[in-house]
Amino acid sequence: MSPKVKELIQKLGEAIHESVSESDQIAGVVKDIREQGFDVLLMLEATIGLNEVEEEDEEIDLESEEGAPFTRNDLSFLKSLRITLPDEGKEPTD
Repeated sequence: MSPKVKELIQKLGEAIHESVSESDQIAGVVKDIREQGFDVLLMLEATIGLNEVEEEDEEIDLESEEGAPFTRNDLSFLKSLRITLPDEGKEPTD
């Protein structure tokens, strides 16, 4: 991963942290909890996943039950969940 991408991910994390810490809605709820006699410790974890985008997201010949074609990213995601499709890897017949 390039240093520029790492820097951008760091900035994204900082922006998320800043958004949460400056949220009036969150501050209001925390205040309400403290008024009930509790101290609040808020810890959030963010997972940032990146997929390199191809020029055009090429569609695969496999289709879902609704008839929508899967993209390579769709298949990669399904594979990461250990889900395979019945026709995966078969050559299309025309």
